[in-house]
Amino acid sequence: MTHRRVVVTGLGATTPLGGDVTSTWAGLLAGTSGVRSLTEDWAQTIPVTFAARVAVEPSEQMERVELRRLDRSEQFGLIASREAWKDAGSPEVDKERLGVVVASGIGGVTTLLEQYDILNSKGSRLVSPHTVPMLMPNGPAANIGLELQAQAGVHTPVSACASGAEAIGYAFDMIRNNRADIVVSGGVEAACHALPMAAFAAMKALSTRNDDPAGASRPYDLNRDGFVLGEGAGIVVLEEYEHAKARGARIYCEIAGQGLSSDGYHIAAPDPSGAGVQRAVKFALRDADLTTADIVHLNAHATSTPAGDVAEANALRAALGKDADHVAVSATKSMTGHLLGGAGAIESVFIVKTLQDRMAPPTINIENLDPAVTVDVVRDKPRPLPAGDIAALNDSFGFGGHNVVLVFKSI
Repeated sequence: MTHRRVVVTGLGATTPLGGDVTSTWAGLLAGTSGVRSLTEDWAQTIPVTFAARVAVEPSEQMERVELRRLDRSEQFGLIASREAWKDAGSPEVDKERLGVVVASGIGGVTTLLEQYDILNSKGSRLVSPHTVPMLMPNGPAANIGLELQAQAGVHTPVSACASGAEAIGYAFDMIRNNRADIVVSGGVEAACHALPMAAFAAMKALSTRNDDPAGASRPYDLNRDGFVLGEGAGIVVLEEYEHAKARGARIYCEIAGQGLSSDGYHIAAPDPSGAGVQRAVKFALRDADLTTADIVHLNAHATSTPAGDVAEANALRAALGKDADHVAVSATKSMTGHLLGGAGAIESVFIVKTLQDRMAPPTINIENLDPAVTVDVVRDKPRPLPAGDIAALNDSFGFGGHNVVLVFKSI
């Protein structure tokens, strides 16, 4: 069976570095941290007092009447999808050939908690009638699908921190298997709230560098002490290659393959052998009909946890073999924090921009590189990538042992 080719024709984002793709990408190349101290009163009641909030609040980008009926995660999704759709040229497409796949790891948790507080303090009559559509995990995808009138399918894969990447992989399959011609896809997260942060802190998963928020997310550093929670959204418009050519679309790059696996090891800890990660890389390269020699860049999951970073790096070294020496590895969570279900999506946007500009973004905050990390980490400043045909990997992993690897290549 000959699969249809899938290309990227639109990008959208709202992140801790900027309210759109252009500002986010500029901040990333500049090595800017999007991590800041929290100003809410509740932040002083939990062990960690900082996070990577979005740089531009939705209230600056949406009308008040719209904000009232949308959870924060849904707001992020619509902001990023509108940018991506416009970037793709607002294409005319048969609605029955248009799909949406947008993921979230946690969904509308802030709505759930806020409405529960209202129920307890003011009574059931003041609970918002919009509560259920606001808290359901498929809310962002549903609202984007309604706005675009998508009828080929609207989907929401939920696989913790691998959700955004898995969504893009699902969208990729929708197009190459002829279910759709265009799919708007990505991931969102809005979980900067006392309960999720207290829960992650109780797991010892978060950095506790309250005195140095900007330096707290430090993937691969010997003294890393946990991840920094982030929020935002990343959206890509995927399109069948001939469909994009026929309408004269600007094509960023091709998404060429995906690899999926699961560890079967632990609900939260990575398998130290990295066997699942290695299989996912192998499956992705085989799906893309590429070899390790074709890969020049990798945006790593690299959350800044003591166990996770080394396990991932060792697995990547094993999967790429001797070719790992010429793969420039970026850990962009050092600047954006960890967007959970949105992470794989914004990092896919970064991969696309990396291929377009031939520039791998830096990893910041590495003061002492962990000697157990043997991959080639791009540190402190961007690194130019070679000319010609090149390919890059984006890998994402989630609680439960979910492993997703996506392959992008120049076109």
